[in-house]
Amino acid sequence: MTRRVLPYRIPSEDTVAVEPWRLAVEDGEVPLPPALPDWDYQMDLHLRRDVRVDVDRVRRQSGLPADAPLLVSTVWTATGSNLSGPGQHVRLAASGQDTARFDFLLRGADLGGLLRLDTALVLGERRATGRSSSPRRAGSVLWSDRTELRLQGDAPQFPMAMIDFARTSFPAGAAWHLQISGGMEHATMGALLLLVNERNEATATAFRNAARPRHVDRIVLSAVYADAARIMVEHALTQDDFTEDADYPHESLGATLLNLFEMLFPGQSITDVRLRRNQSPALFTSDLQAAVNLFEVS
Repeated sequence: MTRRVLPYRIPSEDTVAVEPWRLAVEDGEVPLPPALPDWDYQMDLHLRRDVRVDVDRVRRQSGLPADAPLLVSTVWTATGSNLSGPGQHVRLAASGQDTARFDFLLRGADLGGLLRLDTALVLGERRATGRSSSPRRAGSVLWSDRTELRLQGDAPQFPMAMIDFARTSFPAGAAWHLQISGGMEHATMGALLLLVNERNEATATAFRNAARPRHVDRIVLSAVYADAARIMVEHALTQDDFTEDADYPHESLGATLLNLFEMLFPGQSITDVRLRRNQSPALFTSDLQAAVNLFEVS
């Protein structure tokens, strides 16, 4: 729970009883873990949570009148997409104790990186009069907390789209295509796009089942991620400024590629790997297959 020094009175912590976030799945609910290593952009998140508030005590301890409206709100922020938005707003009862029940869906295409879920108890309307020590502005925070969920696992994470390759310039029989655009300083989310051919049934089905993949889906996804890693590493090695001491902006394409290289080739220099790719591309490809654990699926 976050306790900040504010220019007005706030209630004691025990006026709010908060339950942990829960993730709704096909079989029911599970506690929200600190990370979802198998998450990808096709996986939406259905989140639930209950927040119980002693409305009378909150108003009394904050110096608010008995009719001051109170709201409990949630806001989400995803560092991978640089997007944020409201989760849900719940208006509390006029008196007594009340429970704000949150139940909403976040689209996987809007997420990525670190997902922050902020919950806050706030004043619902502006008050023109009242004690100088009590909150007056609409949205004044009386209580808040934050939960974080890591969505990026070992596989490269970037936006994807499912399209009909026959309607594009890509070969109609190709299963996928990783598109890289922009320079190394550009944001990763805007520089990478994985396109999946919806006419390729095996690949399209694997991504639709990514939240709960079958064994055959895991094999297909392993092939896609391995190929994506190869394309990304090879793209990086063609850039003259791709070196160990490069200072790329946080969450830029360069920083993402540097992190991927360090994960796949720990303890090896970029110069050595670049030379191996140029002088022995077949050996480089085999090294990369081993690094990404191709087809090692459970």
